[in-house]
Amino acid sequence: MTFDAVYQTLLGRAGTDCGAGPAGFKRLLKRLGNPHLNYRVIHVAGTNGKGSVCHLCAEALQAAGYKTGLFVSPHLFTPAERIRINGRLIGKPAFAKLCQDVLAQEKEKLNFFEILTAAAFLYFSQQQVQYAVLETGLGGRRDPTNACLPAACLITSIGLDHCALLGHTLAQIAREKAGIIKCGVPVFCPPLPRVPMAEIRRAARAVSAPLEIVREGEPFTPENTNWSKGYMRLRKGKTLWPLHLLGEKQVQNACLVYQACRFLGVPDCALKKAFACVYVPCRFEVLRRDQNRFIFDGAHNPQAVRAFADFFARSPWSKNAALVCGFMRDKDYRNMLRVLVPHFSALYVTRPPSARAADLQDVRGVLPRGVKAFFFSSPARALRAAARARRTAAVTGSFYLAAYLRARKGLTAPSDCD
Repeated sequence: MTFDAVYQTLLGRAGTDCGAGPAGFKRLLKRLGNPHLNYRVIHVAGTNGKGSVCHLCAEALQAAGYKTGLFVSPHLFTPAERIRINGRLIGKPAFAKLCQDVLAQEKEKLNFFEILTAAAFLYFSQQQVQYAVLETGLGGRRDPTNACLPAACLITSIGLDHCALLGHTLAQIAREKAGIIKCGVPVFCPPLPRVPMAEIRRAARAVSAPLEIVREGEPFTPENTNWSKGYMRLRKGKTLWPLHLLGEKQVQNACLVYQACRFLGVPDCALKKAFACVYVPCRFEVLRRDQNRFIFDGAHNPQAVRAFADFFARSPWSKNAALVCGFMRDKDYRNMLRVLVPHFSALYVTRPPSARAADLQDVRGVLPRGVKAFFFSSPARALRAAARARRTAAVTGSFYLAAYLRARKGLTAPSDCD
């Protein structure tokens, strides 16, 4: 089967109506030779920030000389993005073959994410990586990535998202995320609100897992931001470290990664190099085309949108910018809009390219009164209209939307990662 044919097969397994479940998935891995046990793992869960933390961890381990696998989701442009080694995406032929190898061992019907997770485990084993950084797909306790036996666990944040599957309270969601905690394995997380923090502490205590609460300032504090080149300078004692990521929570993410990687023996020189050169699309990513500036951010829940809006408010472009936004219908877009509206002179509302996209009329119905808003069935038309009206246009509300418009021709990334 070709790459495209395999991917279409995988898409037919999307959704929550199939899947082997944790026990069936472990039986599958056993039939594959338990490939997930052949390397050390950093396992990352959380509502927001997982992707940035995973990329930073992988970059640091690679800079330290380790052959490092990275498994993340969702993909933005191609499913091959989800599986990479030392920054290089898996090739399409290898992707197709691995998925077919997994399906050849199928007994219980696997779902989309189970197939991809097993393929990643198999690929990392075949390529003899020394470390793999794994991002949970959903929650933690029942996630396929949770079959791993990690060297360290990281929990980045707890917020209300995927409530239909994970629970409608922070305590319920925290219990699901805390499901990645393993007996005796160190857990690193930032300070969390009282209720989810209590759940994380309880889960760690139950399996004698050392818990380290990493606060901002341990060891980094923000120094300044180079908005045009897309990096922040962090202060560590008397030294300055460039971090080639922008965002309200990226300093906290950097502190979290630093402490976890230092525990694993990664030296400061490798971490500093990784921070300077990491690049993650659609996380407050600033791109240009002609005289226009575009900011792409995949924020898709109220917590992430609040962080995006707070950071945007400190930027030099905050006074006169347009917003292109679109949402999935199962997301809390009413509250996302309440956060976003005060920061933009006009809204250009569209539908992300997904069958799960919220209808324009539904979004119109929850807009705060008095908002200047325009509606477009075409995301590309929405972006063009926003760019004609304002030199700066932000795109947020959905990774589907940000990735689709990010892929438009003529956009250029910063040329260096100073």
